[in-house]
Amino acid sequence: MAERSSKLVIYAALAGNAAIAATKFAAAWFTGSAAMMSEAIHSTVDTGNQLLLLYGLKRAARPATPDHPFGHGLQLYFWAFVVAILIFGVGAGLSILEGLDKIETPHPVENAYINYAVLGCSIIFEGGVWIVAFREFRQTKGSRNWFRAIHRSKDPTVFTVLFEDTAALLGLVVAMLGIALGQALDLPVLDGVASLVIGLVLAVTAAFLAYECQSLLTGEGVDPEVRASIRAAAIAEPGVIRLNELLTMHFGPQDVLVALSLDFDDRIPAGRVESAVTSIERRIKAAHPEVSRVFLEAQNFDAHRRTRRPDDPDSGSVTAS
Repeated sequence: MAERSSKLVIYAALAGNAAIAATKFAAAWFTGSAAMMSEAIHSTVDTGNQLLLLYGLKRAARPATPDHPFGHGLQLYFWAFVVAILIFGVGAGLSILEGLDKIETPHPVENAYINYAVLGCSIIFEGGVWIVAFREFRQTKGSRNWFRAIHRSKDPTVFTVLFEDTAALLGLVVAMLGIALGQALDLPVLDGVASLVIGLVLAVTAAFLAYECQSLLTGEGVDPEVRASIRAAAIAEPGVIRLNELLTMHFGPQDVLVALSLDFDDRIPAGRVESAVTSIERRIKAAHPEVSRVFLEAQNFDAHRRTRRPDDPDSGSVTAS
């Protein structure tokens, strides 16, 4: 279900941006507007980004192999990071260069009404795509505030499209203001300034997306409330004395690895330990369907304490009641 939702958002953005990009290029060529050319570049980059996200989803869906025993889920995070780089390097870079060139050699925008018509239609189309992405993201937000929800999101496809379209709407407004003020004040240099501002908006968007994607790509764990739930499921099992260590990692939005080290009561037989391991795994997966693998180690707490590194995260004992 989550993958279908992600694809719905991407397909909506792909269709909208492809049509808008072609229209903007035609308008930029006909009117000579730097701000419109920046917007055309922006929409073209966004179109390519959606194709890369779809490619990332396809690559991530491949089954595990001996060379990639945990599957290929991290491919999605890699391609989302590539998208952020393209927004910065191509979208922001070319828009800033276009703006600087227009500021250096300003010239009036011709047939500005064409730009207004194209920008107005683009705002409608981009707004529609933004609403689709917003609704999908809101379903996963829960009770968190927006910034925390984005920071905690494990699905880069939805928040990438949401931020791309937010930047696109801001860019459209800036482009329209730049062209309008340039005409009203007879200052064609403002068209170049608008292009420069669009580039800066894209640069900030790209930096934020890159930061979020690199965290996922380098091995982000589950949310604190999920970790607490997994702890509770483990220590609730009869025969468990304490939780030595809990490690988690997202290999994809719906693909989580859980590794547990538990200290069992030495008096219970080995067969009972095996049953407890099975019970704990079932309880964790029932509560959290995104958990695809659970690895459990039975180890004495003192032995575990001697072997673990002092800087291991989420280590330490939790005694069962």
